Amino acid sequence: MKNTQASSSGRVFCIGHFASCILALICAASSASAQISLVGDWAGRYQEDFQDRVPGPDLGDYTGLPINEAARKYADSWDPSRVSLLEHQCEPYVSPHIYRGPLQFRIWEEKDPNTQELIAIKQYLGTYQQWRTIWLDGRPHPPEYAPHTWMGFSTGEWHGDVLTVNTTHIKAEFFRRSGIPSSDRTTLVEHYIRHGNLLSHVMIATDPVYLTEPLIMSEEFVLMERGNQNWLYNCEYAMEIDRPKNEVPHFLEGANPSLKEYAERYGIPLDAARGGAESTYPEYMTTLRSMLSGGPDKARPTTPPGPSREAVTNVGPTLSGPPRRRADLVRSATRGGWSRRAW
Repeated sequence: MKNTQASSSGRVFCIGHFASCILALICAASSASAQISLVGDWAGRYQEDFQDRVPGPDLGDYTGLPINEAARKYADSWDPSRVSLLEHQCEPYVSPHIYRGPLQFRIWEEKDPNTQELIAIKQYLGTYQQWRTIWLDGRPHPPEYAPHTWMGFSTGEWHGDVLTVNTTHIKAEFFRRSGIPSSDRTTLVEHYIRHGNLLSHVMIATDPVYLTEPLIMSEEFVLMERGNQNWLYNCEYAMEIDRPKNEVPHFLEGANPSLKEYAERYGIPLDAARGGAESTYPEYMTTLRSMLSGGPDKARPTTPPGPSREAVTNVGPTLSGPPRRRADLVRSATRGGWSRRAW
């Protein structure tokens, strides 16, 4: 009798163990099937936000940005010829910014050689030759005092066919090339969504220093069937403008002559061009219509009155001639500066 009970118990245990193994295999297969492959070479499509992503935004264009007054002040002082300084000529863009320009990148997978479990997704970005690792093995982010880098520290997880990535430890840089700053406290959430040969990339940036709300951006990339792109970023330092060694181009408060040009060119109220979270919502259209119809204009001033637009600032002799007005240098740098940085 005891042998019969023991045999019965053994069969129950074996059946239960077998069922558990089958369930585990089913779950593993289900999990694996949900992880759509992102492997390949991807090139940008620029129908969306073309002005921002390719030629670059106009000076004074802060539209669509939930910025605070600190960010606005910083951008008001921005002189685009700053990128001609040797220290900035080949400086990479940070991860919340680098996808917002002409870009191609390669994705491949790193797997455990013994278990073939996916450990990480790797990226190589042709612009500025940057490398990213998105860890998928559950490791924690480093402590707050750990070094910050251009691409930051990234971990990811799958939600069905969507890869969600969280990035911290990002260096301070910019959200836009028109001088909208980002701090080293910026964090980034990304969603990679593949539909055939099209990859949608959604970014949600949070910056407690310069943003009052998360900044949401999106881009699309198409799978390249042939590797006919240039994958190297051949940037060389060169003295572009002869200036004193320690001079950093900038505008003092009230001295930037270009802040109203965008609003005047497109016939919109200055307040709408100055950004802010309230201007990003559909409800703002009512306010905008009121301004355009001659209603009360609550335009946010750029900066207190300062030097005249025609004021001459001696910035030193240029390589091609005598000193020029600061405004002329701004226009010159705006026309030529971006092409040097591959934008």
